[in-house]
Amino acid sequence: MHILSAEFVKGVVGTDKILENGIPQIVFIGRSNVGKSSTINSLVKQKDLARTSSFPGRTQEINLFLINKSFYLVDLPGYGFSMASWKDRERLQKMIDWYLFRSHYEQKKIVLIIDANVGLTDNDLEMLHALEEQGKNIVIVANKIDKIKKTEYKKQLQKIQDIVGSHKVIPYSAEKRIGVGDLIKEILK
Repeated sequence: MHILSAEFVKGVVGTDKILENGIPQIVFIGRSNVGKSSTINSLVKQKDLARTSSFPGRTQEINLFLINKSFYLVDLPGYGFSMASWKDRERLQKMIDWYLFRSHYEQKKIVLIIDANVGLTDNDLEMLHALEEQGKNIVIVANKIDKIKKTEYKKQLQKIQDIVGSHKVIPYSAEKRIGVGDLIKEILK
């Protein structure tokens, strides 16, 4: 199966009927500037569907993209460092926590994007453990894999796999289109 259509539907900041319409939600979460929007754009083969920026903290809402008229890709704001004020960062963190852990909305799958070169940060580990505690269906995308030296590649991927345990890890590069097919296959399951 392939992604044939993708359209931005809406950005929400709280309870919204669109989240209750029964369309499956596949959520993209990761720290600020890890490449969530770029990953979404690479999946749908549209350069500007999800807004990207070199400034951490660009995504300020829960953005919904309707894919193949059958499911949503949900782009959440990034956690951790951002260029936003402390008050805005706190508001975004509360929105993420509400949507993932306190709302009654069901997510079909959570795509946790990490920087493959950096590995899992403390913020990534905190998010992973919180998702595990809630019994979420998690897949790890090790993004920016093309930035790792060839001599370090296997060792770095093994290190990530050892930390995340049984969760599937998909080596990925939005820029070089590495792992796109594997991630599409995983989210279309």
